[in-house]
Amino acid sequence: MTTMLPPEERTGIPGGTLITKTPEEGRQLAMLIARHTIHQIQPDLDVLKAGRPDYTSDARALTAAGQVVAIEFQTIAAANNYWR
Repeated sequence: MTTMLPPEERTGIPGGTLITKTPEEGRQLAMLIARHTIHQIQPDLDVLKAGRPDYTSDARALTAAGQVVAIEFQTIAAANNYWR
């Protein structure tokens, strides 16, 4: 039996907007979008959890995850004109 993540955990843009009040909220949104992207790719919670021991101790995997968040934050920063 598979345990599927609920649809709200698989939304591409949680809340439907990239606009945030502060850069910190933007960074948190970037993290959330990155997590939701993974959930869209692998919606089976049991499979997702089973893979965690492999990537949580892999420096390359963690660096790649950080890069994904950075790219998402760059997009959010542009949408919010943080660099004006």
